[in-house]
Amino acid sequence: MTTWAIGDIQGCHDELRALVAELGFRADRDQLWFTGDLVNRGPKSLETLRYVRSLGDNAVTVLGNHDLHLLAVAYATKRKIKSADTIEDVLGARDRDALLEWLLSRPLTHYDPARQTLLVHAGLVPQWTADTAVSLAREVEGALQKDPRGVFDEMYGDQPDKWSDSLRGMDRLRFAINALTRLRICTRDGRVDLKMKGGTKDIRAPFKPWFEWDNRESRDARVIFGHWSALGLVRTLGVVGLDTGCVWGGSLTAIDIDAVDTKPVSTPCRGYQDISE
Repeated sequence: MTTWAIGDIQGCHDELRALVAELGFRADRDQLWFTGDLVNRGPKSLETLRYVRSLGDNAVTVLGNHDLHLLAVAYATKRKIKSADTIEDVLGARDRDALLEWLLSRPLTHYDPARQTLLVHAGLVPQWTADTAVSLAREVEGALQKDPRGVFDEMYGDQPDKWSDSLRGMDRLRFAINALTRLRICTRDGRVDLKMKGGTKDIRAPFKPWFEWDNRESRDARVIFGHWSALGLVRTLGVVGLDTGCVWGGSLTAIDIDAVDTKPVSTPCRGYQDISE
């Protein structure tokens, strides 16, 4: 059995199928872990959702910010489609309800204790252990199952921008969602900057990439993440970053999570979006 982790797909269905074929994936023995952002910006969000859902227990995926955007447009009253979105095919599909219900039931984190490996879309603030991240994710997931419209209507916003265990209600849920699905950089004491989208040259003190803080409480776990295409493949400090910019004309990348130091497997992507826009 081989377990492969695959980076952000963002509706690049053809590239996903090409990569899966190159991996020699077999449903009777293998598993695929996805870092989230299955949909949006690429041309085939609907086909991507249908395919990953069809894999059943052979697929593990966490929610990314683009997945949440699709759900918010579908379930909430305040979120609207943006000009660069490519999710209309999902919203108009005959199996829309089944796909959205399946996506809504996906977790924000997946932790494998035997491997001491955490799968998340974006990152963790330094104060969080892997167990803390999983616990907060479960709080969000419970709220989404109970009242998705209420959560999605209040989910967006960059405040609060600093972690405190005393946060309660929607402030607590919003911070957890932002960290797990949008985080790239933060300060040592857990203040986040959610505006920065470039590479490391664009970071200014006191901020650093979330995984570079030496006081990070999640160091005992290996963290596999996506979301930061400007970095490309990352294998350092106990983390693996797999967003290699497929939708921007980079590649879609997979690693064997039990042999992360071996050469990754990648398939080139056509580039459906212009990163300069």
